[in-house]
Amino acid sequence: MPYEPDLDKKVFYETKEFENTRITIGVFSYNDGEKKLQLTRENMVQDEWRFSKLGRMTKEEIEIVLPLIQTALGHMK
Repeated sequence: MPYEPDLDKKVFYETKEFENTRITIGVFSYNDGEKKLQLTRENMVQDEWRFSKLGRMTKEEIEIVLPLIQTALGHMK
């Protein structure tokens, strides 16, 4: 069964921008299934945002993102 964007419900979604990168925290439910946390990173390359693996995070990024993860967790009940 192929992925259908219409079935992907965005429960929570917030992005925090840093100098040349941004991290997005989201909670999604596909086809009314279990809610799942998604963390993504995008880097600014030649004046456009490009997806990248989240990989390692700086202490500053963790300190800013951790409260958002806690908020996202509250949306997963």
